[in-house]
Amino acid sequence: MTLRQEADAIIHAALRAAQPDAAVRRALRALPDCRGRLLLVAAGKAAWQMAAAAQAALGGRIADGVVITKYGHARGALDGLRIFEGGHPVPDANCFAATDAAMALARGAGPEDMVLFLLSGGGSALFEKPLLPPQELASLTSALLACGADIVEINTVRKRLSAVKGGRFAQLCAPARVFSVILSDVLGDPPDMIASGPAYPDSSTSEQAQAIAEKYALPLSGQARALLREETPKRLENVQTHIAGSVRQLCKAACEQCRALGYRPLVLTDSLRCQAREAGSFLASVAAYHQDSAESLAVIAGGETVVRVTGTGLGGRNQELALAAAPGIAGFRDTALFSVGSDGTDGPTDAAGGYVDGRTASALRACGLRVDDVLADNDAYHALEAVGGLIVTGATGTNVNDLTVLLIRR
Repeated sequence: MTLRQEADAIIHAALRAAQPDAAVRRALRALPDCRGRLLLVAAGKAAWQMAAAAQAALGGRIADGVVITKYGHARGALDGLRIFEGGHPVPDANCFAATDAAMALARGAGPEDMVLFLLSGGGSALFEKPLLPPQELASLTSALLACGADIVEINTVRKRLSAVKGGRFAQLCAPARVFSVILSDVLGDPPDMIASGPAYPDSSTSEQAQAIAEKYALPLSGQARALLREETPKRLENVQTHIAGSVRQLCKAACEQCRALGYRPLVLTDSLRCQAREAGSFLASVAAYHQDSAESLAVIAGGETVVRVTGTGLGGRNQELALAAAPGIAGFRDTALFSVGSDGTDGPTDAAGGYVDGRTASALRACGLRVDDVLADNDAYHALEAVGGLIVTGATGTNVNDLTVLLIRR
């Protein structure tokens, strides 16, 4: 196998292991008895897959339901469930209409009913009922995504601009009980931050939200500033929560596949959090240190980096991370690095991430491209496309952060 073929094998094995089906089935073993109706609401990039797993496990017990996922992530009809697709990472009118349907379902729930709430990453955009004019919310979301804020900072702000985030959806479901199953895409698995915590007490404060807005000089209207000063629910008595899966599964599966391919795997971290280009440069320095190794090594990192957008190009954090490593591993023999988003989409592109090896930098130069210039313009997508370095998986049905692997074959 070539290094690229080995990379593809590792990616596919990790994604298979991170599918939410088994995790949802395990969580549903703790589902309490329901004397009334069992209602389903699923939101996020993995919503369709999670809903399908719940439907298979529960048979005909689900009386009604709403499934909200990203465009292209639904895989067909599910009996008795209404399927919606909407915009991500910036919510659109379809997100709002879908959330209205979920809110109507919740409002109609009685004290004997239960809401099975299946939540995954991407829900912050997809599950949204804004308290601001939609265009203002879209502009503010774009500013948050471009400024380099991490997911916790972003969600701390977004919670206060929404009628369903920060525990407010669980309040809406009352007096019905909520059984929440969460697929985590936030490092450390804080349930109040995953998809902005629609059904979990909010640990962040209005003071923190205002400080984040000031830190990144966010363009806030008077209405938005007033919303940031409002506090979110700190106690919810009607919710039971289960974290069903996270990036650790992704790293573990990658580790096992690397070992099967003859590498000695080393999981560096499952909470990588820094600028994408800094992570790429750092992992290239790790590769340089191990060039004299007598054994094949695989250095694995899970997590989620950030990109500060300064240019007008196209790309995502995983593509930028991979491209940033290319100069540092230039000329290294049998050395490669790849980075992918587990949901199959990296930034506003059709690629899951990027792949580079010891020949990538010279191939880019042959195309008239300098890595520094490409990174300054945030145009990793077109650069990697030019040298065959894009990784395209399509929608995967899961969403548990990103996977980065450095391969040194000996």
